[in-house]
Amino acid sequence: MPQHLVIGSGPIGSAVAGRLADRGESVRVVTRSGSGPDHPLIERVAADAADRARLTDLARGAEVVYNCANPKYTEWAKLWFPMNDAMIAAARSAGAVYAITGNLYGYGPQPGGLMTETSPLAATGRKGRIRIKMWQDALASGVRTVEARASDYVGGGANSVFSAVILPALLKGSSSAMAPADVDLPHSFTYTGDMAQTLITLAADDRAWGKAWHVPSVAPLTIRELTDRYCALAGVAPLTLHRLPRFVMRTAGLAVPMAHELAEMDYQFYAPFILDASLTERTFGLTATPLDVALREIADNAAATAARTM
Repeated sequence: MPQHLVIGSGPIGSAVAGRLADRGESVRVVTRSGSGPDHPLIERVAADAADRARLTDLARGAEVVYNCANPKYTEWAKLWFPMNDAMIAAARSAGAVYAITGNLYGYGPQPGGLMTETSPLAATGRKGRIRIKMWQDALASGVRTVEARASDYVGGGANSVFSAVILPALLKGSSSAMAPADVDLPHSFTYTGDMAQTLITLAADDRAWGKAWHVPSVAPLTIRELTDRYCALAGVAPLTLHRLPRFVMRTAGLAVPMAHELAEMDYQFYAPFILDASLTERTFGLTATPLDVALREIADNAAATAARTM
């Protein structure tokens, strides 16, 4: 029987599973396709994360159920609640801790852009309200639960404004790119490996249960600074960034569902967006990985991808 059940094999789920397996613990990874890291102590299973009975069976004997799933924005309203409910039920049946990969959406826009664990869950947008209800449902379930909240990710395979806009422009050899953001405002970025380590640490420490914690992240920097730092590390020509007017994505959202979903969250990129994780750092002794580690991981992944397509 697995000691850990990990739902999802994206950058967070894979990192969680890999770190647990590397320290000798057995892991079962669940995805629709049966994908996941290749490791002797990792079992990969194809299953629907919204299937309560199946997930409960797969969680039997597990100490922790990790929610590392990541539905498409356009499917959040349809998929998140059944999946969250099924994971809660599986954790309850197994007597396991339920560890949630969270984000900052539930806070909504905050004064000065600063978010701590005591900031109010004041989101009015649909995705923010979904995340709030997911957390409240987990707390109300009676299951030992914890949530780690991170900002936009950096790291290999991470999905963010960097991976969606800046990296593709660099890989094409472009000299400039248009970002749907004010590229000169401070913004927090979280390394995927730090999210994985924080989740593992919180799940194993009863001081963490019943609370949400912020993932240690490097000091805020602008998207322009992040881009310049990557270009210098990767040894590529600098990229000139331009700010996409805010109305463009909102106008596109009238006809394109994904643009509509992105526009709902654009407050994160047209004002300061700063995560404070000092409480997590003081309580658990965790610190953020240096930014260059995450950027090197991105550069190495990009080089490997380019080599495979040649």
